[in-house]
Amino acid sequence: MSRESPAQIPQKLLHFSMPVGLLQCNCSIIGDPITREALVLDPGDEIHRIMDLLGRHKLKVRAIVSTHAHIDHVGGLKKLHDYTGAPVLMHRDDVPLYQAMDMQAAFLGVEAPPLTEVHQFLREGDKLEWGNLQAQVIHTPGHTPGSSCLFLPADSGKVTLPAPQLFAGDTLFAGSIGRTDLWGGSLEKMMDSLVRKLLALPDETVVHPGHGLTTTIGEERQSNPFLVEK
Repeated sequence: MSRESPAQIPQKLLHFSMPVGLLQCNCSIIGDPITREALVLDPGDEIHRIMDLLGRHKLKVRAIVSTHAHIDHVGGLKKLHDYTGAPVLMHRDDVPLYQAMDMQAAFLGVEAPPLTEVHQFLREGDKLEWGNLQAQVIHTPGHTPGSSCLFLPADSGKVTLPAPQLFAGDTLFAGSIGRTDLWGGSLEKMMDSLVRKLLALPDETVVHPGHGLTTTIGEERQSNPFLVEK
């Protein structure tokens, strides 16, 4: 009987979710346990906590991804880029919202964070690769024009995922959906994104929203009041 060496045995995905900032945005760190390469999603604030976690797990940031450009999700982009040198990725359609940070900050009554360059634009169908991991970009306009999700299939080779994973930003929440009454929002586009793109994913897909608790596509299909019978 053949025996797998430790290098051949599939490793478990490294995933850490950290609510940060005034509005408790879920910042996600997705790491390859073999290469220790990582992606950081939505570093909205408290970059010292994010850097501490990266250091404790010896993770090297390969890219910093913004699911959308609201202040609570992008407030720490520049600081994390300055610390790590990793490129910042965002959908082109949200750049005007990002550049209007002074107005966003005034709306909340807080100080505007410094801005950074956007080094790469996310596009529908793009594949992001780091270590042995790969994620597909799903453009889901509705909450903002450039809102995007990242989808990781379960069959990722050397890294074991218990189920497909969706990092949904503020498009889909447990029992709800993202607001569409802010600048650039559209209920029509939101429902199209949800029904045509996200509900097309497998029911077992674990959903990591931009705020609040995790859920699954199947659970939301059955009980989310915005999605039942869609």
